[in-house]
Amino acid sequence: MLMRSAQQSGTAHVIVLGNEKGGSGKSTTALHIAVALLKAGQRVATIDLDCRQQSFTRYITNRCAWAERANLALEVPEHHCLQLGESMQIADNESFELEQFAQAMAAVERSHDFIVIDTPGSDTFLMRLAHSMADTLVTPINDSFLDFDVLGTIDPTNYTVTGESHYAEMARDSRRKRRQHDGSTTDWIVVRNRLSMIGSHNKMLVAGVLDELAFRLGFRPVDGLAERVMYREFFPRGLTALDDLNEATLGRRPSMGHVTAREEVVELLRKLKLPLDERGRRRAANRAEWAAQADKALELHDIVDN
Repeated sequence: MLMRSAQQSGTAHVIVLGNEKGGSGKSTTALHIAVALLKAGQRVATIDLDCRQQSFTRYITNRCAWAERANLALEVPEHHCLQLGESMQIADNESFELEQFAQAMAAVERSHDFIVIDTPGSDTFLMRLAHSMADTLVTPINDSFLDFDVLGTIDPTNYTVTGESHYAEMARDSRRKRRQHDGSTTDWIVVRNRLSMIGSHNKMLVAGVLDELAFRLGFRPVDGLAERVMYREFFPRGLTALDDLNEATLGRRPSMGHVTAREEVVELLRKLKLPLDERGRRRAANRAEWAAQADKALELHDIVDN
């Protein structure tokens, strides 16, 4: 059975990005999480379960291509993309895709610290399976009541929660199955993306309703990425706000907006409270020390022992 426990020695921590609505920033958030972990010295693998759209895969492919073209040392995870089953039988397609998923997980779950999985914006067999395997479930939503509908329904008069959505029920059921299977709990975080950079009545209302639903469903609501054009500009080159943004990477000088974007991504990662491996921290520190020394001339004592 394709289930796993984070408590098993040497097994990767699984982060799943899930939302049944498209355009919520799943792939952008997924790559920023993966790159942040790589920069922290963690061994990261990524899996794209969106066999049809493959936005996550194209983002990583763009990153590899731009790194080669611009001669940049961009961190890239070990990536796996599932192929779409094209049989006339749904059961055969699910079996074909499940086998690929099982092979991808088997290839990376004991050799990596983290596995970041991007799921399709629709209710599929693999999407549900991934949710039931998550140690950390990240659900990005756009900061509006239109996107809040993926989690629940509200009273139009007083903006109180009146019900839970199909996706919310599925996520809760997946968490329950995980707990029953191996006793592990899934940390569910709802990330508010495309936040307005100025305060508004709507922004306050959405925050209040999310807090109410969070109490009912047991997720943690956190602020994510603001509404910035640069996040869309990053995609063709596979860049993130965490990369060294200069004229070589961007093709132009970075702005204060790039600095602010990096700060908000760092804050988002802090709020996710991911269990960074201490060995990874040391790898990152050693790499940073090497990079700092790489451009310096060697001293005599670096070459000859006294």
